Amino acid sequence: MKHKEKDKEEKALTLEYSNEDDRAYGLAGMAISLAALDAFDRIAEVSLDGDGDTMVEFSNEYYFSGSPSISPKSTWDNLVHNFHITASMVISNVMSRSMVRMHRDVPVDVLGALHDEILREGRDSCGLEDDEIDALFNRTLSYSRRIFSNPRLHPAIDEFARIISRRRTLSGNEIRDELRLLQII
Repeated sequence: MKHKEKDKEEKALTLEYSNEDDRAYGLAGMAISLAALDAFDRIAEVSLDGDGDTMVEFSNEYYFSGSPSISPKSTWDNLVHNFHITASMVISNVMSRSMVRMHRDVPVDVLGALHDEILREGRDSCGLEDDEIDALFNRTLSYSRRIFSNPRLHPAIDEFARIISRRRTLSGNEIRDELRLLQII
């Protein structure tokens, strides 16, 4: 009976984590997106013990909002870049959990919910137009799908999720080192 209940749980990917293993794969996906964007400097650490938003602690680089000596365009470009990083992390989180951990495509309703949330965040935090956000979402989704649908990467991603589970917290530099050792980057 327990096996059937577990199978039911495994079939229903949602934006909420189902268990600690699911959280570890989500963090693994987010870390891999940082590698893809060469954005390790934006992360202070990731922690399996954090709740929701506190699983990822961003660095001062991420929060730097500019100064009078930096042009408004540079400040805005940085804001949009950070939005791209965040959107990529969220999409890669779901891709890793579904495509690597569960060996299934991400459900359409989950992708729709992600799209809606990213659309809202892009409007609110960056003042982007819907077509700009859609383009970013589609590029990021396509890139993440190529990474997480590659079966040759799955054993390394599985191992990285186990490392996260064992170590609990990793800094941006430790993430980079582990991904290099696993030959993901």
